Amino acid sequence: MPLAAAVRLALEGGVRAIQVREKDLPVRELLALSLELRAITKEFGARLFINDRVDVASAVHADGVHLGHDSMPVEAVRKIVGKGMLIGVSTHNLEEAKAAEAGGADFITYGPIFETPSKAKLGVPVGVGSIKIVKNELGIPVFALGGIKSGNLLQVMCAGATGVGMISAILTADDIRQTSHKLIEAISRIDKITCDSCVAR
Repeated sequence: MPLAAAVRLALEGGVRAIQVREKDLPVRELLALSLELRAITKEFGARLFINDRVDVASAVHADGVHLGHDSMPVEAVRKIVGKGMLIGVSTHNLEEAKAAEAGGADFITYGPIFETPSKAKLGVPVGVGSIKIVKNELGIPVFALGGIKSGNLLQVMCAGATGVGMISAILTADDIRQTSHKLIEAISRIDKITCDSCVAR
């Protein structure tokens, strides 16, 4: 299934933010894909984030840019995009998370929480317990990612994650729309009582 079609189904299921991670695409192809996804996300009032490429993010009027280890520093990107674009940063430990916030990041992604092929090169998973530590130390949103699926979603959210990032749990589903809907519904039902029950078990 073409990526744009899969994204549309996910958005129909309730997903409200899309991150373009096509690192190996030539810039013209990346621009074309990003323009297509920008049009689709606008239909649903969803946010679009572009990995690394500040120029592409600006060209398609994305909502934000997401930075990794080899990206430009947050401070430099902020000078380019100003306050009109959100900046996210990938982090894998508390030190990186604090540095991202100090640099001016609007939010961080944190992980991998669990083992997952897409994050294997990042080493040993950080585990659910570390989410609370990072969340308590930061004043910006913390989005957990890495091996998160319906079966461990409650643990992750109750550990303090602002939200989650998912790839395989959604894009490899037989029914992307329905799976997305169920995941969003599950998150919306999580409250303190649910979390206290989870911890008690």
